[in-house]
Amino acid sequence: MSPDDLLTALDPEQRAVATALRGPVCVLAGAGTGKTRAITHRIAYGIRTGVYRADHVLAVTFTARAAGEMRTRLRTLGASGVQARTFHAAALRQLTYFWPKVVGGAPPRLVEAKAQVVAEAARRVGLPADRTGVRDLAGEIEWAKVSLVVPDEYALAVAAVDRPVPGGHDAAAVARLMTAYEQVKDERGVIDFEDVLLLLAAMLAERPDVAREVHGQYRHFVVDEYQDVSPLQQYLLDQWLGGRQELCVVGDPSQTIYSFAGATPHHLLTFARSHPGAQVVRLVRDYRSTPQVVELANRVIASAGRGSVAPLELRAQRPDGPAVRWAAYADDEAEAAGIAAAAVRLVADGVPASQIAVLYRTNAQAEAFEEAFATAGLAYQVRGGERFFARRDVREAIVFLRGGARAADEQVPLGQAARDLLRNAGWTEQAPPTRGAAREKWEALNALAGLADEVEARARTAGGTPATVADLVAELDERAAAQHAPTVEGVTLASLHAAKGLEWDAVFLAGLSDGLLPTSLAETPDAIEEERRLLYVGVTRAREHLQLSYARSRLPGGRATRRPSRFLEALWPGAGGPARQAARHSPGTDDELDPRTRAALDALVRWRDERARDLGVSTGRVLATHVLHTLARRRPATREELALVPGIGAQTLAVVGDDVLAVLAATAPTAPASRPWSG
Repeated sequence: MSPDDLLTALDPEQRAVATALRGPVCVLAGAGTGKTRAITHRIAYGIRTGVYRADHVLAVTFTARAAGEMRTRLRTLGASGVQARTFHAAALRQLTYFWPKVVGGAPPRLVEAKAQVVAEAARRVGLPADRTGVRDLAGEIEWAKVSLVVPDEYALAVAAVDRPVPGGHDAAAVARLMTAYEQVKDERGVIDFEDVLLLLAAMLAERPDVAREVHGQYRHFVVDEYQDVSPLQQYLLDQWLGGRQELCVVGDPSQTIYSFAGATPHHLLTFARSHPGAQVVRLVRDYRSTPQVVELANRVIASAGRGSVAPLELRAQRPDGPAVRWAAYADDEAEAAGIAAAAVRLVADGVPASQIAVLYRTNAQAEAFEEAFATAGLAYQVRGGERFFARRDVREAIVFLRGGARAADEQVPLGQAARDLLRNAGWTEQAPPTRGAAREKWEALNALAGLADEVEARARTAGGTPATVADLVAELDERAAAQHAPTVEGVTLASLHAAKGLEWDAVFLAGLSDGLLPTSLAETPDAIEEERRLLYVGVTRAREHLQLSYARSRLPGGRATRRPSRFLEALWPGAGGPARQAARHSPGTDDELDPRTRAALDALVRWRDERARDLGVSTGRVLATHVLHTLARRRPATREELALVPGIGAQTLAVVGDDVLAVLAATAPTAPASRPWSG
């Protein structure tokens, strides 16, 4: 491939990136605009024209997956030999090489998990050291180190940025913990990932011989996802450069979503000022998403609050696709079931399950979707978090419930009895005010408390004996067993943070109500704007199909107190709230059902619940709620029509088919009105 051939594959803006081979270059690249294509062609073009040598180029990105993809593309373009690594991988390689020369002997062992060291440090300074607390404190130590905050300055630093101290601890106590943590590491002869960057940067700054060797090896630098660099990473990058200007950075301020971990878009936003004469190129042609998705993305980010940077306005390059769908569901269960049903339809229409994703704000929201997809018989995989029933805190809580079931007073309502037992596992009435593991644990335990309410309400509706803790344990065992779905080639369930850098043909953005997105923990204007950027990242993951949804209530039959996310109120069909027209097209919503459909649905629910009670199984094991909605709307009259309903497989048809037809026949009027068949 000749140099000209490399350029013909690019659009005008990408070509401008590829030919800007000298001096500082800043590429502002919107989602789906081909930034990786542009920078890999830039490197290949520089090598092909003789401006670069492959072994003199260091390309740095933030994930091993992205680095691997970059190396693959460079090899395809004939640019083998370029080092494409994460910050930590590149730094560790250099530190390992220079340590024997600078310090002598083998470098210290790298400790990949801080838990044991943090726990020992916490014990020494008298801070609580349970598993959740250790995880949150470890995260705070990482934030301080990547932000270049030393213990003596910690209290001032968190006050300056209005950052809550984890676990409600005093800032001075956390500062003492940070000092003890470094002492424990020194005693054990280990270093952490942040130390790798700190130690290498110090070597480069303090040893001219080391700096000369590195500067001679690497002469051209490319940094991807530059909006996510931390002060520590920028400090190391400055040492790598040694005052030189051969740097190309690529990023998008609208995709800054890791500020809580020390990332800052400051360096990207001030690049032109700190590098006079820098070439700035904007990539705005979106090749990923349909015009419908791009339009929504532009509207979401254009509404950013005062003080936000003017976002890039994407221009769609793909043909028209389906309209963006908006769905308001009655409750969380209906939302999960409705999304699962919609995913089943997409798969039936030819969309691979692996090209479908359900994205939500927190990992604790995954459980409802795991249950819904397991019930729908559609494989799924959870990305970026443990499966709900695999979480250690959930398993421990179930042990408390199982033990308490034997001694529980059956006169005490299940909801209260379950909460009393869950307090032993760490549940509290109020959510913790901090982010991180403590909040995730509380949300998981609170989900168990909510499930107890559901089991209790179901028993009360059925009119039988009151539900007990033993009934709750049986429900949990059954749900855990039903969720052993394959973890590959299935629908992806992921948090919005875990979805960064990925894309799918179809994306469902779920739980988009105020309090969930933005999260109730986002109290400052900056935190709220980061939540808006999370939504923007979610929208731009979709290539063709996109649905946004929320549930009006948490529990079935609960008060409809939730409202759409404040980021969507002006965008939702029927500004100020979900349009009734949107609701009519939302699978799983039932406030717009006509009387006949309402009567059929009520009869099906009564039959389903009674059948589940007789069999001693959960209602979802008989028929999922979204399937009942479809049956009530379609009202099939024959086994052939029934077999066409999504969710009615051959086994279900054989076991309950006649019963379902009987229930529907009993709710039909004497002279059925003509109706179109919606098979």
